[in-house]
Amino acid sequence: MTDLTFRDDMTVRLVKHSASDADVVLAARVSTQGPESQSEVWGLGPAEHGLIRYLMRERHGSPFEHATMTFYVEAPIFVIREWQRHRMASYNEESARYRELEPVFYLPAEGRNLVQVGKPGRYTFESGSALQRETVRNATREACDFAWQSYRTMLAAGVAREVARAALPVNVYSSMYVTMNARSLMNFLGLRTGVDSARFRSHPQREIEMCAELVEGIFQTLMPVTYEAFNAGGRVAP
Repeated sequence: MTDLTFRDDMTVRLVKHSASDADVVLAARVSTQGPESQSEVWGLGPAEHGLIRYLMRERHGSPFEHATMTFYVEAPIFVIREWQRHRMASYNEESARYRELEPVFYLPAEGRNLVQVGKPGRYTFESGSALQRETVRNATREACDFAWQSYRTMLAAGVAREVARAALPVNVYSSMYVTMNARSLMNFLGLRTGVDSARFRSHPQREIEMCAELVEGIFQTLMPVTYEAFNAGGRVAP
């Protein structure tokens, strides 16, 4: 067998940002103070905390668009594609047309539920048996090995990368940069995390939720007051 690498994790790293609770306050106050808003002290006292809570509660969302974050992401292609359905972000992805991909593939972790029970829209996932877990591991490894061998065979024969890549499965890892503002980020979290306290309980696929959980940790660190207001409001984007 080819020496393949199998992962069960996702990578989300903050590359750069212009994101703080003060950015939200500054953007909001220009509506009432005009040019004088630029001379505001960038401290966050009770008035500023209250303003952010007010903006979130009353769904005045545009001030949150002035806080931006850029993330570097490594994830299987099927997760990348699901993330890119959120059209309120900017994306640049690694291209298999221009470079050879690495033999790195996603294999679900031991704790990943495998069995869907119920009808679409009204179902749950259950753990699955030891035999089912072994079947997933073996079948995935075999399929990836065959696909990788086919990919390499075509490349060795001089076939273009953009053609040879068609043999690869969607669990091969890709990478991308994602830039989004805080308002869009909260919308992403509301849809891609399953939190019981949310006003509208979401049921995301576990793999995209793993990415969202990493994004949420960064968001909480950068903008703690906004994050608190987001949760207090039922995790609904303003």
